[in-house]
Amino acid sequence: MNRSELETTAQAMVAKGKGILAADESTGTIKKRFDTIQLESTEEARRSYRELLFTAPGMNEYISGVILFDETLRQKTQDGTPFAEHLTKLGVVPGIKVDTGAKPLAGFPGETITEGLDGLRERLAEYYQLGARFAKWRAVIDIGQDIPSRFAIEANAHALARYAALCQEANIVPIVEPEVLMDGDHTLERCDEVTSATLQAVFAALHSHRIHLEGMILKPNMVISGKKCPNRATPQEVAEATVRCLKRHVPAAVPGIAFLSGGQSSAEATEHLSLMNRIGGLPWELTFSYGRALQEEALKAWGGKQENVANAQKVFVRRARLNGLARSGSYEPKLESEAA
Repeated sequence: MNRSELETTAQAMVAKGKGILAADESTGTIKKRFDTIQLESTEEARRSYRELLFTAPGMNEYISGVILFDETLRQKTQDGTPFAEHLTKLGVVPGIKVDTGAKPLAGFPGETITEGLDGLRERLAEYYQLGARFAKWRAVIDIGQDIPSRFAIEANAHALARYAALCQEANIVPIVEPEVLMDGDHTLERCDEVTSATLQAVFAALHSHRIHLEGMILKPNMVISGKKCPNRATPQEVAEATVRCLKRHVPAAVPGIAFLSGGQSSAEATEHLSLMNRIGGLPWELTFSYGRALQEEALKAWGGKQENVANAQKVFVRRARLNGLARSGSYEPKLESEAA
Protein backbone atom coordinates (compact mmCIF):
# COMPACT_ATOMS: atom_id res chain seq x y z
CA MET A 1 0.00 0.00 0.00
CA ASN A 2 1.34 3.39 -1.04
CA ARG A 3 -0.33 5.73 1.46
CA SER A 4 0.75 8.94 -0.25
CA GLU A 5 -0.61 7.77 -3.62
CA LEU A 6 -3.95 6.87 -1.98
CA GLU A 7 -4.13 10.24 -0.21
CA THR A 8 -3.28 12.19 -3.38
CA THR A 9 -6.04 10.37 -5.31
CA ALA A 10 -8.60 10.85 -2.53
CA GLN A 11 -7.81 14.58 -2.33
CA ALA A 12 -8.21 14.92 -6.12
CA MET A 13 -11.61 13.20 -5.89
CA VAL A 14 -12.91 15.77 -3.39
CA ALA A 15 -11.40 18.86 -5.04
CA LYS A 16 -13.30 22.05 -4.21
CA GLY A 17 -16.13 23.02 -6.56
CA LYS A 18 -16.25 19.55 -8.11
CA GLY A 19 -17.85 16.15 -7.55
CA ILE A 20 -18.05 12.61 -8.87
CA LEU A 21 -20.17 11.41 -11.78
CA ALA A 22 -21.55 7.90 -11.21
CA ALA A 23 -21.68 6.46 -14.74
CA ASP A 24 -21.38 2.87 -13.54
CA GLU A 25 -24.88 1.64 -14.36
CA SER A 26 -24.85 -2.11 -14.97
CA THR A 27 -26.09 -3.39 -18.32
CA GLY A 28 -29.50 -4.05 -16.73
CA THR A 29 -29.79 -0.59 -15.18
CA ILE A 30 -28.70 1.31 -18.30
CA LYS A 31 -31.30 -0.67 -20.27
CA LYS A 32 -34.00 0.69 -17.92
CA ARG A 33 -32.65 4.23 -18.43
CA PHE A 34 -32.62 3.76 -22.22
CA ASP A 35 -36.17 2.34 -22.13
CA THR A 36 -37.35 5.78 -20.92
CA ILE A 37 -36.12 7.29 -24.21
CA GLN A 38 -37.18 4.28 -26.36
CA LEU A 39 -33.58 3.40 -27.22
CA GLU A 40 -32.29 -0.13 -27.61
CA SER A 41 -29.41 -0.83 -25.23
CA THR A 42 -26.64 -2.01 -27.57
CA GLU A 43 -22.95 -1.84 -26.71
CA GLU A 44 -22.49 0.98 -29.25
CA ALA A 45 -25.45 2.97 -27.85
CA ARG A 46 -23.98 2.65 -24.34
CA ARG A 47 -20.55 3.69 -25.60
CA SER A 48 -21.95 6.72 -27.48
CA TYR A 49 -23.92 7.85 -24.45
CA ARG A 50 -20.91 7.60 -22.12
CA GLU A 51 -18.78 9.44 -24.69
CA LEU A 52 -21.37 12.24 -24.80
CA LEU A 53 -20.90 12.73 -21.03
CA PHE A 54 -17.11 12.33 -20.89
CA THR A 55 -16.40 14.66 -23.82
CA ALA A 56 -18.88 17.39 -22.84
CA PRO A 57 -16.98 20.70 -23.13
CA GLY A 58 -16.17 22.02 -19.66
CA MET A 59 -17.26 18.91 -17.72
CA ASN A 60 -13.85 18.73 -16.02
CA GLU A 61 -14.48 22.11 -14.39
CA TYR A 62 -17.13 20.48 -12.19
CA ILE A 63 -16.37 16.74 -12.31
CA SER A 64 -13.36 15.39 -10.36
CA GLY A 65 -13.92 11.67 -10.94
CA VAL A 66 -16.10 9.24 -12.89
CA ILE A 67 -17.22 5.79 -11.72
CA LEU A 68 -17.22 3.40 -14.68
CA PHE A 69 -18.75 -0.04 -15.24
CA ASP A 70 -16.44 -2.90 -16.34
CA GLU A 71 -17.63 -2.64 -19.96
CA THR A 72 -17.16 1.16 -19.99
CA LEU A 73 -13.61 1.00 -18.62
CA ARG A 74 -12.69 -1.11 -21.67
CA GLN A 75 -14.40 1.21 -24.18
CA LYS A 76 -12.90 4.06 -26.22
CA THR A 77 -13.88 7.41 -27.64
CA GLN A 78 -14.64 7.59 -31.36
CA ASP A 79 -11.03 8.59 -32.08
CA GLY A 80 -9.77 5.42 -30.35
CA THR A 81 -8.69 6.84 -26.97
CA PRO A 82 -9.60 4.57 -24.01
CA PHE A 83 -12.12 6.36 -21.77
CA ALA A 84 -9.81 6.09 -18.73
CA GLU A 85 -6.98 7.74 -20.68
CA HIS A 86 -9.29 10.48 -22.01
CA LEU A 87 -10.53 11.30 -18.49
CA THR A 88 -7.02 11.25 -16.97
CA LYS A 89 -5.84 13.76 -19.61
CA LEU A 90 -8.66 16.07 -18.51
CA GLY A 91 -7.56 15.78 -14.87
CA VAL A 92 -10.60 13.63 -14.03
CA VAL A 93 -9.90 10.49 -11.95
CA PRO A 94 -11.30 7.26 -13.51
CA GLY A 95 -12.90 4.78 -11.10
CA ILE A 96 -14.58 1.38 -11.31
CA LYS A 97 -17.62 -0.29 -9.75
CA VAL A 98 -16.37 -3.66 -8.43
CA ASP A 99 -19.27 -5.24 -6.54
CA THR A 100 -21.46 -7.76 -8.35
CA GLY A 101 -24.71 -6.56 -6.80
CA ALA A 102 -26.89 -7.01 -3.73
CA LYS A 103 -28.26 -10.56 -3.40
CA PRO A 104 -30.78 -11.96 -0.86
CA LEU A 105 -29.15 -12.59 2.53
CA ALA A 106 -29.91 -16.26 3.30
CA GLY A 107 -32.08 -16.64 6.38
CA PHE A 108 -32.98 -12.94 6.51
CA PRO A 109 -36.11 -12.27 4.42
CA GLY A 110 -36.17 -8.82 2.81
CA GLU A 111 -32.47 -8.15 3.45
CA THR A 112 -29.48 -8.29 1.12
CA ILE A 113 -25.74 -8.82 1.14
CA THR A 114 -23.49 -7.39 -1.57
CA GLU A 115 -21.36 -9.97 -3.39
CA GLY A 116 -18.15 -9.70 -5.40
CA LEU A 117 -15.26 -10.43 -3.02
CA ASP A 118 -14.21 -13.65 -4.77
CA GLY A 119 -11.40 -12.91 -7.22
CA LEU A 120 -11.48 -9.20 -6.32
CA ARG A 121 -7.72 -8.96 -5.68
CA GLU A 122 -6.99 -10.09 -9.25
CA ARG A 123 -9.68 -7.85 -10.74
CA LEU A 124 -8.31 -4.82 -8.89
CA ALA A 125 -4.82 -5.47 -10.26
CA GLU A 126 -6.25 -5.55 -13.79
CA TYR A 127 -8.37 -2.42 -13.21
CA TYR A 128 -5.30 -0.53 -11.97
CA GLN A 129 -3.51 -1.51 -15.22
CA LEU A 130 -6.53 -0.25 -17.20
CA GLY A 131 -6.23 3.15 -15.49
CA ALA A 132 -8.74 3.00 -12.61
CA ARG A 133 -7.50 4.78 -9.46
CA PHE A 134 -10.56 4.37 -7.24
CA ALA A 135 -13.32 1.78 -6.84
CA LYS A 136 -16.89 1.62 -5.56
CA TRP A 137 -18.80 -1.01 -3.57
CA ARG A 138 -22.44 -0.45 -2.61
CA ALA A 139 -24.09 -2.08 0.38
CA VAL A 140 -27.89 -1.80 0.54
CA ILE A 141 -29.75 -1.41 3.83
CA ASP A 142 -33.54 -1.36 3.57
CA ILE A 143 -35.88 0.03 6.22
CA GLY A 144 -39.11 -1.92 6.77
CA GLN A 145 -41.10 -3.98 9.26
CA ASP A 146 -38.48 -5.48 11.65
CA ILE A 147 -35.60 -4.66 9.28
CA PRO A 148 -32.76 -3.96 9.07
CA SER A 149 -31.49 -6.62 11.46
CA ARG A 150 -28.25 -6.00 13.35
CA PHE A 151 -26.75 -9.01 11.54
CA ALA A 152 -27.48 -7.62 8.04
CA ILE A 153 -25.87 -4.30 8.97
CA GLU A 154 -22.76 -6.03 10.36
CA ALA A 155 -22.46 -8.51 7.47
CA ASN A 156 -22.54 -5.65 4.95
CA ALA A 157 -20.12 -3.56 7.02
CA HIS A 158 -17.70 -6.50 7.10
CA ALA A 159 -17.91 -6.97 3.31
CA LEU A 160 -17.34 -3.22 2.75
CA ALA A 161 -14.24 -3.34 4.96
CA ARG A 162 -12.81 -6.43 3.23
CA TYR A 163 -13.34 -4.72 -0.13
CA ALA A 164 -11.69 -1.51 1.15
CA ALA A 165 -8.65 -3.41 2.41
CA LEU A 166 -8.16 -5.15 -0.97
CA CYS A 167 -8.50 -1.80 -2.76
CA GLN A 168 -5.87 -0.10 -0.62
CA GLU A 169 -3.52 -3.05 -1.07
CA ALA A 170 -3.83 -2.42 -4.84
CA ASN A 171 -3.29 1.40 -4.42
CA ILE A 172 -6.90 2.01 -5.39
CA VAL A 173 -8.97 4.40 -3.25
CA PRO A 174 -12.14 2.68 -1.99
CA ILE A 175 -15.44 4.53 -2.09
CA VAL A 176 -17.28 2.92 0.81
CA GLU A 177 -21.01 3.12 0.04
CA PRO A 178 -23.46 1.98 2.72
CA GLU A 179 -26.83 3.08 1.31
CA VAL A 180 -29.84 3.23 3.59
CA LEU A 181 -32.67 3.28 1.06
CA MET A 182 -35.25 6.06 1.00
CA ASP A 183 -38.00 3.73 -0.26
CA GLY A 184 -40.87 3.24 2.18
CA ASP A 185 -42.82 5.46 4.53
CA HIS A 186 -40.32 5.88 7.37
CA THR A 187 -39.72 9.21 9.09
CA LEU A 188 -36.54 11.27 9.09
CA GLU A 189 -35.95 10.09 12.70
CA ARG A 190 -36.11 6.43 11.68
CA CYS A 191 -33.67 7.05 8.82
CA ASP A 192 -31.35 8.81 11.29
CA GLU A 193 -31.47 5.83 13.66
CA VAL A 194 -30.67 3.27 10.93
CA THR A 195 -27.99 5.47 9.29
CA SER A 196 -26.32 5.94 12.69
CA ALA A 197 -26.28 2.19 13.38
CA THR A 198 -24.94 1.52 9.87
CA LEU A 199 -22.13 4.11 10.00
CA GLN A 200 -21.12 2.95 13.47
CA ALA A 201 -20.82 -0.65 12.23
CA VAL A 202 -19.02 0.39 9.03
CA PHE A 203 -16.32 2.43 10.79
CA ALA A 204 -15.82 -0.27 13.44
CA ALA A 205 -15.25 -2.79 10.62
CA LEU A 206 -12.93 -0.41 8.72
CA HIS A 207 -10.91 0.07 11.91
CA SER A 208 -10.67 -3.73 12.47
CA HIS A 209 -9.45 -4.15 8.87
CA ARG A 210 -6.74 -1.48 9.35
CA ILE A 211 -8.11 0.82 6.65
CA HIS A 212 -6.08 3.97 6.06
CA LEU A 213 -8.88 6.50 6.58
CA GLU A 214 -7.04 9.33 4.77
CA GLY A 215 -7.07 7.14 1.64
CA MET A 216 -10.82 6.43 1.36
CA ILE A 217 -14.06 8.27 0.54
CA LEU A 218 -17.43 7.65 2.20
CA LYS A 219 -20.52 7.59 -0.03
CA PRO A 220 -23.55 7.60 2.27
CA ASN A 221 -27.22 8.36 1.93
CA MET A 222 -28.59 11.61 3.30
CA VAL A 223 -30.75 11.41 6.43
CA ILE A 224 -34.10 11.86 4.72
CA SER A 225 -37.74 10.78 5.10
CA GLY A 226 -38.92 7.80 3.06
CA LYS A 227 -40.52 8.64 -0.30
CA LYS A 228 -43.94 7.52 0.96
CA CYS A 229 -43.73 9.30 4.33
CA PRO A 230 -46.90 11.46 4.67
CA ASN A 231 -45.02 14.35 6.36
CA ARG A 232 -41.65 14.60 4.64
CA ALA A 233 -38.92 16.65 6.32
CA THR A 234 -37.98 20.03 4.83
CA PRO A 235 -34.68 20.49 2.95
CA GLN A 236 -33.24 22.39 5.95
CA GLU A 237 -34.22 19.56 8.33
CA VAL A 238 -32.58 17.01 6.01
CA ALA A 239 -29.37 19.07 5.89
CA GLU A 240 -29.19 19.53 9.66
CA ALA A 241 -30.02 15.90 10.51
CA THR A 242 -27.48 14.59 7.97
CA VAL A 243 -24.62 16.80 9.19
CA ARG A 244 -25.40 15.94 12.83
CA CYS A 245 -25.40 12.20 12.07
CA LEU A 246 -22.13 12.37 10.11
CA LYS A 247 -20.39 14.41 12.81
CA ARG A 248 -21.24 11.70 15.32
CA HIS A 249 -19.93 8.78 13.28
CA VAL A 250 -17.42 9.81 10.59
CA PRO A 251 -13.82 10.38 11.75
CA ALA A 252 -12.28 13.71 10.75
CA ALA A 253 -9.43 11.79 9.05
CA VAL A 254 -11.74 10.84 6.16
CA PRO A 255 -10.98 13.41 3.42
CA GLY A 256 -14.45 13.58 1.93
CA ILE A 257 -18.04 12.46 1.98
CA ALA A 258 -19.60 12.12 -1.49
CA PHE A 259 -23.35 11.72 -1.20
CA LEU A 260 -25.46 9.45 -3.36
CA SER A 261 -28.71 10.95 -4.63
CA GLY A 262 -30.68 7.80 -3.85
CA GLY A 263 -33.88 8.51 -5.74
CA GLN A 264 -34.09 12.24 -5.00
CA SER A 265 -34.91 14.55 -7.88
CA SER A 266 -31.95 16.38 -9.45
CA ALA A 267 -32.94 19.70 -7.85
CA GLU A 268 -33.60 18.13 -4.43
CA ALA A 269 -30.20 16.43 -4.33
CA THR A 270 -28.46 19.69 -5.26
CA GLU A 271 -30.37 21.80 -2.74
CA HIS A 272 -29.72 19.40 0.15
CA LEU A 273 -25.97 19.40 -0.57
CA SER A 274 -25.87 23.20 -0.76
CA LEU A 275 -27.70 23.61 2.56
CA MET A 276 -25.26 21.19 4.25
CA ASN A 277 -22.25 23.10 2.97
CA ARG A 278 -23.84 26.33 4.19
CA ILE A 279 -23.81 24.95 7.76
CA GLY A 280 -20.01 25.07 7.52
CA GLY A 281 -17.28 24.21 10.03
CA LEU A 282 -17.04 20.61 8.79
CA PRO A 283 -13.91 18.44 9.11
CA TRP A 284 -14.38 16.79 5.71
CA GLU A 285 -15.29 17.94 2.20
CA LEU A 286 -19.00 17.39 1.49
CA THR A 287 -19.43 16.61 -2.18
CA PHE A 288 -21.64 14.66 -4.60
CA SER A 289 -21.37 11.31 -6.33
CA TYR A 290 -24.60 11.38 -8.32
CA GLY A 291 -25.79 9.12 -11.10
CA ARG A 292 -29.34 9.81 -12.17
CA ALA A 293 -29.36 13.26 -10.50
CA LEU A 294 -26.55 14.35 -12.86
CA GLN A 295 -27.63 12.45 -15.97
CA GLU A 296 -31.42 12.37 -16.14
CA GLU A 297 -31.94 15.74 -17.87
CA ALA A 298 -29.09 15.10 -20.33
CA LEU A 299 -30.40 11.63 -21.21
CA LYS A 300 -33.82 13.11 -22.05
CA ALA A 301 -32.25 15.92 -24.08
CA TRP A 302 -30.18 13.39 -26.07
CA GLY A 303 -32.97 10.90 -26.76
CA GLY A 304 -30.48 8.65 -28.56
CA LYS A 305 -30.14 11.07 -31.49
CA GLN A 306 -26.80 12.25 -32.85
CA GLU A 307 -28.16 15.72 -33.69
CA ASN A 308 -29.01 16.26 -29.99
CA VAL A 309 -25.51 15.51 -28.62
CA ALA A 310 -24.31 19.12 -28.32
CA ASN A 311 -27.48 20.23 -26.54
CA ALA A 312 -27.45 17.21 -24.19
CA GLN A 313 -23.82 18.00 -23.30
CA LYS A 314 -24.81 21.57 -22.39
CA VAL A 315 -27.65 20.26 -20.22
CA PHE A 316 -25.27 17.84 -18.45
CA VAL A 317 -22.60 20.49 -17.80
CA ARG A 318 -25.23 22.91 -16.50
CA ARG A 319 -26.40 20.31 -13.95
CA ALA A 320 -22.78 19.61 -12.97
CA ARG A 321 -22.19 23.36 -12.55
CA LEU A 322 -25.21 23.70 -10.23
CA ASN A 323 -23.84 20.87 -8.10
CA GLY A 324 -20.44 22.57 -8.19
CA LEU A 325 -22.12 25.65 -6.68
CA ALA A 326 -23.72 23.45 -4.00
CA ARG A 327 -20.19 22.46 -2.94
CA SER A 328 -19.72 25.94 -1.49
CA GLY A 329 -23.33 26.41 -0.36
CA SER A 330 -23.97 28.96 -3.10
CA TYR A 331 -26.70 27.08 -5.03
CA GLU A 332 -30.19 28.60 -4.91
CA PRO A 333 -33.35 26.79 -6.15
CA LYS A 334 -34.14 29.84 -8.33
CA LEU A 335 -31.11 28.96 -10.49
CA GLU A 336 -33.11 25.97 -11.80
CA SER A 337 -35.28 28.24 -13.96
CA GLU A 338 -32.38 30.23 -15.43
CA ALA A 339 -31.23 29.31 -18.92
CA ALA A 340 -28.07 27.27 -19.35
